[in-house]
Amino acid sequence: MDQPYLAIKVVMMPRDLNPANTIFGGVLLSYIDQAAAIGARHEINLLQGKAPLLVTVAMDKIEFKKPVLVGDVVSFRTRLVKLGRSSITIHVDVEAERSGQKLSVTEAEVVYVAVEKQPDGRLTPIPIRSEASA
Repeated sequence: MDQPYLAIKVVMMPRDLNPANTIFGGVLLSYIDQAAAIGARHEINLLQGKAPLLVTVAMDKIEFKKPVLVGDVVSFRTRLVKLGRSSITIHVDVEAERSGQKLSVTEAEVVYVAVEKQPDGRLTPIPIRSEASA
């Protein structure tokens, strides 16, 4: 299994707080989606050199384990779960650095489909070439 890919690293700021004074889960979901998209492009580029346009179709197995606090340095690491004919599933592990400790705070799986924009604006699935089908 390949090493996890560091897709994003960010410092949590006061603007991202919820009423409980922890980072709002929606902020983390947004970063998870971005990190997974970056990780998916990375994996496809390793296989075929040029990633297609990818759109999010599902987020699954989202688990908020511990709260994230203002000032935490949060890393979003990705790894390939599954590469299908026109889709890719990426696992995202979220880790917060706080007071010299590294804490596993969240994880999720995100599914993307490769699409091509048609002249009429529709998006249609396109194949992703893996090593097995290349």
